[in-house]
Formats: sequence, structure tokens, C-alpha cells
Amino acid sequence: MDYAFATITELRQALDTKQISAVELAKFFLARIRRFNAELNAFITICENEALAEAAEADKRIASGKVEPLTGIPYASKDLFVTRAVKTTAASKILENYIPPFDATVIARLRQAGSILLGKTNLDQFAHGSSTETSFYGPTHNPWDLERIPGGSSGGSTAAVAAGLVPFATATETGGSIRQPASLCGISGWKPTYGRVSRFGVIAMSSSMDSMGTVARSVEDLAITAEAISGFDPKDGTSGSVKIAEWSKNLPRDLRGLRMGVPQEYFVPGIEDDVKDRVNEAIDKIRKLGAEIIDVSLPLTAYGSMVYAIVTSSEVSSNLARYDGIRYGLSSAAAKDVFEIYSLSRAEGFGPEAKRRVMTGTYALSVGYRGAYYLNAQKVRRLIVNEFAEVFKKCDMLLCPSTPNFAPKIGGAADNPLFGYISDQLNIPASLAGLPGLCVPCGFGKPAEQRDNGDMPVGLQIIGPQWGEQQVFQVGYAYQQVTEWHQAKPKGF
Repeated sequence: MDYAFATITELRQALDTKQISAVELAKFFLARIRRFNAELNAFITICENEALAEAAEADKRIASGKVEPLTGIPYASKDLFVTRAVKTTAASKILENYIPPFDATVIARLRQAGSILLGKTNLDQFAHGSSTETSFYGPTHNPWDLERIPGGSSGGSTAAVAAGLVPFATATETGGSIRQPASLCGISGWKPTYGRVSRFGVIAMSSSMDSMGTVARSVEDLAITAEAISGFDPKDGTSGSVKIAEWSKNLPRDLRGLRMGVPQEYFVPGIEDDVKDRVNEAIDKIRKLGAEIIDVSLPLTAYGSMVYAIVTSSEVSSNLARYDGIRYGLSSAAAKDVFEIYSLSRAEGFGPEAKRRVMTGTYALSVGYRGAYYLNAQKVRRLIVNEFAEVFKKCDMLLCPSTPNFAPKIGGAADNPLFGYISDQLNIPASLAGLPGLCVPCGFGKPAEQRDNGDMPVGLQIIGPQWGEQQVFQVGYAYQQVTEWHQAKPKGF
């Protein structure tokens, strides 16, 4: 078995039949991380000693028969999830030496399930970005072409999974940070319904939109991980109490009788031809599986990025106010008084993108402008929510591209403040509405500027109604049963 690119189900069988132990499996993936991380820069922190200790405990659980689906399965966590006794940086300078005294709820649930944390992955600083280029630790590279970005902000997680460094990884999304990098790296990514997964212990970007999900090689793997991390959490005031189904056991489904809507506004001007063609081919494949395909309209899609820019920057301004140089994190050595502790610590600790968003958000919330900007943006957001609700009266799910373009070269996005809003424009509306979304690989194509060493991945996006994870997983699973795009491996890994 090729453990590097095996599914969670295959690894589960290997562990249970004693083909390999949890310790041996952890050592295998740790060796791959040591071998490839220098060229990928997917990991900020590798916690080898802790991982091997957890793996030894997992072997004891397996021997006793107290096994859950993820017991002994290694994973990586986006470095936005706080981890007890393991450095958590949010890819920032201001938190470069922060070691939390507690676990995020998602991490605690994965520990309880017996999964093995191998390390913390790179991201755009504080999740502010869509390329992983704003990281204080440098950009992550796309395994399909090391000269290109993996997307973001969960670029480290998606690159690690795509390169076979871990079977799955935690990720977060506020406006595309799971689905967009999953598309650009050729893997599967799940963005849950807002409130499905606890936000407790995850460093906040935009509190009314942040969602915690996972990335993996297949939809089946996503369903398994979703069952482990979902559920009500009293520590999170936005946590939903909707019952969790056994998603992974109910994946097979006949698609006949399902109606899929294709929003024409998602095929935006400037979408690359090969992206459009691969997505249309995937939609046709789902039609052949028995689903009815209809055209639908979501005209407010055009306002999604503008609403997102105001709402997220406003909430970023509020959430980053806690980094004052006093309670924890970087404290400027040059400060002479309390005011300078605040100002210099933030000036030294925040990167350009964080500063840009803080200034924009502070302005949008200031006296005389809050109503004109933030409150009006929230009103338009409500219209977007209502528009989705009306569309879901006509269809069960939506099918569309995950992103309009292929991964650009590193450096192409870093100097463009609008890159993320353009790259994520097809993900942002569903995030504003708090809807579940899935990205599955649907083929390859050639970017507009030609390249010499192969094509780049394309992703199909599946959007469901609120709490509609089961149907979304079923459609993605059905598609992957008749295609092999999710089994593709980047050369050299």
C-alpha cells in the first residue's frame, strides 16, 4: 500500500489488521514531512516527540479494541487552532512564541478520537489572504508546480495533503479559505454550515463568518473527519445544536430525483476557458448519474466581495484589538510607555495585510460611518441569505466552479490587495450565508500563461442549504465513484 496517498479507510484497515502500527505510520509521515517541507514550506511547526507519544497511546487503544475511525490516523492542523503545549502562531510575528495552555475544541475532539497531530501548517497571517504569501514564515508552494501558490488562507494544509505529507488536515474558511486552495491543489475540501463546528480556541478573523473544516483526498475522508469534529459546544455561543448524522455510512445514494442548480453568475467574466470546460464536464457527469440540472440565477453574487470586504475588515479590527503587547504575544522592547507598548508592538508584530484590514475596518466602524458601511453591508448580506433561500426552493444543491482561475505564480498575488476578493468571489456568497460547501477535483487544465511541466488542478464546488452536509457529501461521493481526479498525485512526491 502507498501509505502517503492512502485514504483514511485504507489506513484504518492497515492499522486494525496490524499491517502497520500507529507509531510506524506516524514515523512514515514525519519522514515525508522532513523530506519535502523544505521545498513546500507547508509546516511552521513539527511536533515529532508529541506525535510519537500520542501514537504509542493509539497503539494501546487499538490493542484493547477501543477504536474510533480516526484512532492512530495522523493529521496536521492549520496554525490558527490553538494547541496545548504546542506553539500556535497564526503565521504572524506577534504570536511567533505563543504556546497555548489549552486546546481548541476541534483539536480536543481529534485527540479524544485518537488522531495523531504531526504539526501545524502555514497560512496567510491571521488568515488574511488567499495565497499563503502574507505569512510571516514565507509562502507555501503548490505541489503541482512549486513556482505557484497553493491558494489560501489554508494553503499549508492543502499543500500538505496534496503532497501526501498527511492524510487530512484541519482548515478554516471565512470567504473561500478551504474551497479555493483545495481547488488549486487538486484535493477535496469541506466548509461546514456556520455553527456546525465549534470556533472555540480558533484565532478569530471574522467572528460572524469563520467556519472550521477539513481537507483530505476524498469526500469519504471528509465525511469521517466531519463526524469527529462537529457538534454543539457550550463554549461557542454560535454553536448549533443540530444532530450529527452518520454521514460516512450514508454516502451511497442514487442521484435520480435530485435537482441541481447551476448559477450562471458564477461563470464570471474572465474565467479561464479550461476551468469553465472542466466544471461543465463535471456537471454533465452528474447529469448522467441521474440528477436533473437546471439554470438558476443569483444576481446578488456581484455584491458578495464588496459586502465581505466591509464585514470582515470590521470584525478583524475588533478581533485584533486584543493584541496589545501586554497580556501575551510580542511586546516591543523599544516601548517607553503604555501607548508605545500598544503602538510599537502592533507595528512590529502585524504584517501589511493585517494593518490594511485593521485600518479599513476601524474606519468602517467609526462614528458617522458605521451605518453607511458596516450596517448597510449587513443588510445586503441579509438579501444574499434570502436569495439563496429562494433558490433552494427550486433546487436541492448548486454546482459551480470553486475559483475562476488556476493558481498564479508566487509573487503575483502578494502585491495585489484585490487578489483574494477576485480569487474567492465564487466562494464568498455562500460563506456570507453560512452555507455548507464542498470542493472536489474535477480535472486539469492549462493556465492562460503557458507552462512546461504539466497542467494544474480544477475544482468543482457543491453548495448545499443550511445544515445540508449529508446531501453535499452524497453528491461529491457519487461523483468520485465514477471519476479518478481525486486519486491524482503531483510528480515528485
